[in-house]
Amino acid sequence: MTATPSAPGDGLVRAGAIVFVVGAVATLITFAPLFLGTDPFPPVAYAVCMLMGVGFMISGAGVLRTIAAQRRTARALTQ
Repeated sequence: MTATPSAPGDGLVRAGAIVFVVGAVATLITFAPLFLGTDPFPPVAYAVCMLMGVGFMISGAGVLRTIAAQRRTARALTQ
């Protein structure tokens, strides 16, 4: 098995995925009181749900960074 070299944005994509998963789990947890009939969580718990969007943006930045690096490499090879 050969290891592939990591692109410049790979770390951002991984970090974004982790942040997204944390936000997704928080979203599932905040919906639990609706189905269980218990008291809702405080507003801070709903703010943690926003990590889904933040994680998506971090991953998107990583993808854009990888694209930019690949374009620079392609331009250098064609010149």
